[in-house]
Amino acid sequence: MPFSTNKICVPHKTSEMVKVVVRCRPINEKEKAIGCINVIKTYPLEGVVEIYDVNNSKTNLCKVFSFDRVFDDNYSQQEIYNTVVRPLVISILGGFNCTIFAYGQSSAGKTYTMEGILNEDKYKGIIPRTFEQIFDHISSSYNMQYLVRASYLEIYQDEIRDLLNTNYSQKYELRESKELGVYVKNITSTVCKNVKQMMMLILKGQRRRSIGTTDLNDRSSRSHAVFTSSFVL
Repeated sequence: MPFSTNKICVPHKTSEMVKVVVRCRPINEKEKAIGCINVIKTYPLEGVVEIYDVNNSKTNLCKVFSFDRVFDDNYSQQEIYNTVVRPLVISILGGFNCTIFAYGQSSAGKTYTMEGILNEDKYKGIIPRTFEQIFDHISSSYNMQYLVRASYLEIYQDEIRDLLNTNYSQKYELRESKELGVYVKNITSTVCKNVKQMMMLILKGQRRRSIGTTDLNDRSSRSHAVFTSSFVL
């Protein structure tokens, strides 16, 4: 059975240290149909994952890995967000930088963890929950004004495509400046006033992404996508 784990890498809220959080999913229906068995055992309280070698079941050999946090399939989207992400968003709103990214092979559960099922509150992932937290903060900040902008691009076959622009023939280039850092010149930047508008942009961009299939996933992205949101006080 392929490893059914995905990693979420987050910086520590008080240092530059990178924290690695592992989420393990259960065997899916496709894996069950071809006779896969679960070779992963998790210990969430200890932050430990054991991976067993099914070819050496008599000796019960396994590899043991330790992480900053470990979540098994009993943890909900909300629990993972509150534990891992909510404190980081509070830091962002306080003016600090942080990065959260998911890493894992196809069908490990990255998209489910980061995006989830957008039209079902219980199964929403990190991205929509982050937007909700940010806009809740904005709505409660009566003495401050925020400008929120968003852009969405994909890198496919070494070319940059603006997923919010219907003109697919337009070419884009990476630029760098002291004021903006690394940026894409002339990329569409849309003002968003609430969570709904932000999510509509994500859905709009997703429909335009380059999609293919893999042995592990019937619908797998063929590109790297970057959704950028900026918050100006």
